[in-house]
Amino acid sequence: MKDIFVVADNIYSPLGATTAENFAQLRRGIRGVRPQARAEIAEDPFYAALFDPGICAGNAAHTKFEQLLIASVGDTLATAGIDPADDRTILILSTTKGNIALLEEGEGNIALLEEGEGNIGLPENGEAGAARLTLGSSARLLARHFGFVNPPLVVSNACISGVLAILTGMRLIRSGRYDTAVVVGADTVTRFVFSGFASFQALSAGPCRPFDQARDGINLGEAAATVVLSAHRRYRGNLRIRGGAMTNDANHISGPSRTGEELAAAIARSLAEAGCRPSAIGHVSAHGTATQYNDEMEARAITLAGLQAVPVNSLKGYYGHTLGAAGLVESIVTLQTMREDLVLPSPGFETNGVSTPLHICTSPLHVPLDHCLKTASGFGGCNAAMVISK
Repeated sequence: MKDIFVVADNIYSPLGATTAENFAQLRRGIRGVRPQARAEIAEDPFYAALFDPGICAGNAAHTKFEQLLIASVGDTLATAGIDPADDRTILILSTTKGNIALLEEGEGNIALLEEGEGNIGLPENGEAGAARLTLGSSARLLARHFGFVNPPLVVSNACISGVLAILTGMRLIRSGRYDTAVVVGADTVTRFVFSGFASFQALSAGPCRPFDQARDGINLGEAAATVVLSAHRRYRGNLRIRGGAMTNDANHISGPSRTGEELAAAIARSLAEAGCRPSAIGHVSAHGTATQYNDEMEARAITLAGLQAVPVNSLKGYYGHTLGAAGLVESIVTLQTMREDLVLPSPGFETNGVSTPLHICTSPLHVPLDHCLKTASGFGGCNAAMVISK
């Protein structure tokens, strides 16, 4: 099976503008999640990982969401040494809400409802007002900005979007259609997004506590992240995406499986595709949202997959839940974890709160890492798993 190498990556978050800056902050135990007072998002203070209000100010041509994408892709392309105009290169966008903030702008910012940057595919009926809101228009705008010649692809599948986008890039390259995939994900926290999770009573009143007995919900977060994948043999010394799989438990529109069997099946299929036994996995980067049902399901799945003793962490205490960027951000941190053979602690965890206890890291763990597993789950019962190898 064709090897898929990681060429370059970027995390653009409240903790830093590059992967190196982000990981340096994580090593120091710095968290992006902190108390926020943002009246445009919620009337009362809340905990989240948000960019400073002025981070994307002064650019009338692009929305905040678009600026995050451009910043992350731009940094990655600068170090990747690839040509976006190569017809063997594909751009893949992962997001759950995209430019949803435009719904809150009102008539005073109607110009932003047009796709802009020339004619990049307005609807046939000419209703440009709806065009800027579509995920496809965001992907086309980004492609035009950097000069990608192939039509971009959008992956939007709840909170597994980032992992699934990486796996989509892997599969497209293995199919022989492309040699290189640029995979980017981003989401921002808006009143629409915040109120949606609040309506589920899924938000924690304090810093989130994945897998902990006292966990009571998620923190939201903002970020963009990019990974460049390639099959070129000149990258054969780089880390590789070895295998991955997706399942759906069809349990409930928002509640996950009660058994964990479906995520466990995705893990088993990922390991089989990667040619790895469970004993070869040195670390699991869990989805770990800190909700009661997600963490319980994920703990059962990891146990069913034979990985109960493997060091596990959740990064949600650092970044919050960054939605369409989460799978990418956390996969990139896993890449850096493998480069440094350093598993980061899981913020907020003190006392086991799941029925099948896991080996949750509470302090930095230096251990040789040849193979790691990334998991993700989302609304609608979707699950994904991915194996990364040296």
